[in-house]
Amino acid sequence: MSVSEIFEIPKFFYFDSGNDFSGSKGSFSYKIITSDKFICKTWHGMLCSMKAEIENEAEFEKTQEGFDAMIKWLEEKYEEA
Repeated sequence: MSVSEIFEIPKFFYFDSGNDFSGSKGSFSYKIITSDKFICKTWHGMLCSMKAEIENEAEFEKTQEGFDAMIKWLEEKYEEA
């Protein structure tokens, strides 16, 4: 089961293990980068994050609570678009 009602995103353990993740829904694209914090970026279009114009970016603590806040933020950005 996904942690999001909108996106197919793995659970916290996937990211706590150091993995990054990207996905899209329609023209809305996102990337979650795992470092000492979670970094989440969003943009529109089919380009990868390296070539796209990033529209939103936010950092979250690398904790379950930070992860939950990031998912909520990501869903809000999708619904604003």
